[in-house]
Amino acid sequence: MRQVNSLNHTRWECKYHVVFIPKYRRKAIFGQIRKELGGVFRKLAEQKECVIEEGHIMSDHVHMMISIPPKYAISQVVGFIKGKSAIHIARTYAGRKRNYVGQHFWARGYFVSTVGRDEKVIREYIRHQEAEDRRVDQLKLV
Repeated sequence: MRQVNSLNHTRWECKYHVVFIPKYRRKAIFGQIRKELGGVFRKLAEQKECVIEEGHIMSDHVHMMISIPPKYAISQVVGFIKGKSAIHIARTYAGRKRNYVGQHFWARGYFVSTVGRDEKVIREYIRHQEAEDRRVDQLKLV
């Protein structure tokens, strides 16, 4: 069942598959950071009237399916989420109490794709990404 959202003069369904990585693709998202980031991402998305419908945090990248109202640009929302979460990580885990200027946790770019009619396929892909990565790594060892 498809959910169509509405604003004052608009009915919309805008969902995106977004992937972004830590700087230098370091395996920096682990342990307590990984457990906490999901909630942080969801709170930040709510501030922009967005909903993270599906997500999975790997040690070296983040997958999410996010619903964004048409009044916001995807780049604006992803930039906001990445920037504010980097500040949260710096303050919570790096011991910095002030701004996180000059040092960035996330790499500059990101991947985005519209979800469209294949929403179920993308949800399954995000859910099973970790198992697929392990399977591909095992094939490389042989």
